Amino acid sequence: MNKSEIITEISSKTGEDKKKVENFIEAFMGTVINALSQSDKVQLLGFGTFLIRHREARIGRSPRDGANIQIPASNSPVFKPGKSFKDAVNS
Repeated sequence: MNKSEIITEISSKTGEDKKKVENFIEAFMGTVINALSQSDKVQLLGFGTFLIRHREARIGRSPRDGANIQIPASNSPVFKPGKSFKDAVNS
């Protein structure tokens, strides 16, 4: 399911027009991205938590020639599903 399909689905379930739903989704995504960029976590009870995990710098191996390469430290966004989310997917 892609973004436009999500917009159509939410629009049909709520009766709101697609442009309004798209604006809400854009605002939600922007809010989550902004919070994560400030190292906050976003917790939606019953759904899950968006958070940042820090990865330390490390030595990797180039798949092309096998040479060692330095991989810099980075922050990765992570989604951790909540219990009811997991239960719904696994039932």
